[in-house]
Amino acid sequence: MYLSELKTGENGIIVKVVGQRSFRKRLIEMGFIPGKRVTAILNAPLKDPIEYEILGYRLSLRRSEASLIEVVGEEEAKQNMLMEVGEATGAYDDEGDEIAALNLRMAELADKSRRTIRCALVGNPNCGKTSLFNMASGAHEHVGNYSGVTVDAKEGHFSYKGYDFIFVDLPGTYSLSAYSPEELYVRKNLVEHTPDIVINVVDASNIERNLYLTTQLIDMNLRMVMALNMFDELRSRGDKIDLKQLGYLLGMPVCPTVSRDGEGISEMLDTVIRRYEHFGNDEFARHIHIPHGTELELSISRIRSLIRKNPDIINRYSTRYLAIKALEGDKDIDRVLRGLSNYGEIAQAVSQEDERITGLLKNNAESSIVDAKYAFIQGALKEVYVPHIDKAPRRTVTDRIDAVVTNKWMAFPIFILLLYLVFHTTFAVGQYPMDWIDALVSKFGELVGNIMQPGWIRDVVVDGVIAGVGSVLVFLPNILILYFFLSLMEDSGYMARAAFIVDRLMHKLGLHGKSFIPMVMGFGCNVPAIMATRAIESPKSRLITIAILPFMSCAGRLPIFVLLAGAFFPKHAGLALLGIYLLGILLAILSALILKRFIKDDNLPFVMELPPYRVPTSKAIWRHTWEKGKQYLQKMATTILIGSVIIWGLGYFPRSDKGQAYQQEHSYIGQVGKAIEPAFEPLGFSWKEDIGLITGVVAKELVVSSLGVMYAGDEAAADVSLETGAPAVSEAPVDSSGADGDETALQAALLRNISLPAAVAFMIFVLLYFPCIATFVAIKNETGKWSWAIAICAYTIILAWVVAFIGFHLTSLLM
Repeated sequence: MYLSELKTGENGIIVKVVGQRSFRKRLIEMGFIPGKRVTAILNAPLKDPIEYEILGYRLSLRRSEASLIEVVGEEEAKQNMLMEVGEATGAYDDEGDEIAALNLRMAELADKSRRTIRCALVGNPNCGKTSLFNMASGAHEHVGNYSGVTVDAKEGHFSYKGYDFIFVDLPGTYSLSAYSPEELYVRKNLVEHTPDIVINVVDASNIERNLYLTTQLIDMNLRMVMALNMFDELRSRGDKIDLKQLGYLLGMPVCPTVSRDGEGISEMLDTVIRRYEHFGNDEFARHIHIPHGTELELSISRIRSLIRKNPDIINRYSTRYLAIKALEGDKDIDRVLRGLSNYGEIAQAVSQEDERITGLLKNNAESSIVDAKYAFIQGALKEVYVPHIDKAPRRTVTDRIDAVVTNKWMAFPIFILLLYLVFHTTFAVGQYPMDWIDALVSKFGELVGNIMQPGWIRDVVVDGVIAGVGSVLVFLPNILILYFFLSLMEDSGYMARAAFIVDRLMHKLGLHGKSFIPMVMGFGCNVPAIMATRAIESPKSRLITIAILPFMSCAGRLPIFVLLAGAFFPKHAGLALLGIYLLGILLAILSALILKRFIKDDNLPFVMELPPYRVPTSKAIWRHTWEKGKQYLQKMATTILIGSVIIWGLGYFPRSDKGQAYQQEHSYIGQVGKAIEPAFEPLGFSWKEDIGLITGVVAKELVVSSLGVMYAGDEAAADVSLETGAPAVSEAPVDSSGADGDETALQAALLRNISLPAAVAFMIFVLLYFPCIATFVAIKNETGKWSWAIAICAYTIILAWVVAFIGFHLTSLLM
């Protein structure tokens, strides 16, 4: 709780003072020291200010100031004591003993809270920030070697040397200006949730560019520690850097780290603790100002003095930072200043100073401030940094690889070839464990069926749970293999090149180059991909990107494609899978061209860093792969399990003794399937496939689960329609290579009951129609409009029907 929440007469023990550094210093000098006892004495008639007693004297604080002092109050301590048997207040014979016990518990809780350190990780995209976050905290966030992976702040909790650390991984940003959502998000987080320590992660291989963000953080007057990351690359080049002198110039300790293998992270955490505790030997406890030159400093000083006339704003903002941002014409900071009583005077001063600077320096204030910061960076690096200079410029490994993978003629063939190899390997390697799991599921189902007594309970376990969940479980190896290769491509830096080579195409579609990153993420899951569009500066380009993302085939669709491609194209399954993915991309392109006519895009530049190629660590790759596999298993244990049981129940009731086929067709789910069958009959689907499409609205994996339940116990000789008397066999031959006999039980059932044209149409329909409920909600949340989400879903359903119809008849003609 905070000091402002103490009731009159209540005591509290101070935990820490948050807010601006200068504000913290002033309050600490007044006696608000962690561990000290403070009492709320009196509220003013208007509830502000509040009088407190501390260290034997009384003083008053505004409520806004008291709300920045964290304390442990008596009520909190009492509640804590009540949770422990025999420790409740009122259980003591002597009132003095009760008060002493309460004070002791308050002190214990305050000390525990004080030993919680909240650290914000701030740095440029691709500086290894999220890798450091994962290595230090053990959190399992996805690390990609391109900007935009971290969309929101991620929190990691861990203990180290008696302290509880909270690591907050903020989005990567190049500056703290107001040009992109990442910049605004980071700045807002640092102001509204002021961390105890900011860990500024700097890429040691690109130090000059990274330090620009550092200078802006210094302007914010935050308590900082620098993690000079990827220090091994600096060493390998033979560069020299004086870390102690660099820390002195920047006013913060500098810790060399290598986040990939954990080098230097323990030393960094030790430094964070020293910085947090203000140990006397902390030589970097001083604060510095980035010098901007005489004329700019005069302008900053004038505007700052006007802002300081408003005491409340000093608590949360550095007035120097506000003055600099006001001179830069920062619109977001201008909105903050508009709430001040003397805003008119401030705005006039800003305008006058900008005009004065332009006249004197022949450059506007914003450009002059940027120049001054880079001048400071260059001057500092001249003192501390000695790069290794080769006699002749040498081409790096990255240069050699880029000469091939970004070549005008080879870039796209290489990209498509890599995707084909990924999909082919997914099938070729995944087939073996898939067969093993399928055999285990079948044997397990038989074993359970033999053990349990006949009846509906056995049926729901065998045909509902085991058949439904097992039909999805068999594709876990394929999911893991696909994510393994995608993770390799991302972490190595290749995906950034892929974004680079498609930039021109993106702009022709009315999209920004950054749209490619969410599109790649969409192959994993559409929901985080839609959230990742926040990194796109242009709102109009962002809307188009959101609209076409459902055409990116997510991992939930993969089991369906593996099921059908493996059954109907056993010798060319990888090619079939590549084709269906490329079809989704093609239709996304065509849809973007259509939307471009209605939503005009801003002409924004494409800015994306092309990081050096790096060898991904096995730990990061396996962790990412396992995280996706775990999510898949969790979904099977929840959504798919529940859905399978519901589907089984709807297919099991009402009961009939006229045979399995009659039972299914006249069950509740059969009646629903029969009702909508006319709508899908032109696509070659039976009512069983229709049911799969309906359940797929909840989660695409349920399509496979539904088919598993619908075709559970299917046998070639017994699967006869009681209405027609004809065997339900495939109407057309499958892939010319023929089935090789290695198909799973469900694939064998589909081969007997579905024609090849219908299978092709089914794959197309699943690719394009209504993504899933979670994606639908994500579209609404990110666009802020139900109408946009409904329009996108209606469009996908109509397009799916039309393209599936074309696919069905084209395949029939080619047979």
